[in-house]
Amino acid sequence: MSDFISIIESFDHKVLLFINSLNSPFLDEIMWIVSSVWFGLPFYVVFIVLLTKTYNLKQAVLMIIVLLVVVSLCDLSAKYFFKEVFERYRPSHNLLLKDKLHLVNNYTGGVYGFVSSHAANMAGISSMVYFILKHRFVKIGYLLVPFVLLVSYSRVYLGVHYVSDVIGGMLLGFLISFSLYKFIVKIKIL
Repeated sequence: MSDFISIIESFDHKVLLFINSLNSPFLDEIMWIVSSVWFGLPFYVVFIVLLTKTYNLKQAVLMIIVLLVVVSLCDLSAKYFFKEVFERYRPSHNLLLKDKLHLVNNYTGGVYGFVSSHAANMAGISSMVYFILKHRFVKIGYLLVPFVLLVSYSRVYLGVHYVSDVIGGMLLGFLISFSLYKFIVKIKIL
């Protein structure tokens, strides 16, 4: 098992250093914006508009509440069930790596990084939006998947997450959304 973990850790370090080395002032600004809370705002507005066009007002409000529950579950799970349990240092806090990283605006994030809350939240929101709108907007996944991947990539680019952190976050977000979606279908909210 320790060989497997060593292989993943070595892979994480190599990929992180490669992606982080692709920096430029232009990309620094783009990735900083992509990683900000405000980046998702236009998408959220579009999702809310699509919800109101798909469902009546009561159902749309209920779906917005479901999305807020998804974000809460993803964020709290990432922090309390992963970061504080595994205590895996972010690359920006790893003594072997931090001096090799290009940090944008000297941003280092919190101490622990497994799993990425950004990736969990974006995957969770996007998955739930897909589940609740796929019957009306069949191709919505073509917008959602690049959105999740771009936000996740930005976290590695900025040097605050390993690839396995963002993959773990995306899986967590998807699983939370999938489980909650199955639950709301079962109790006939949708």
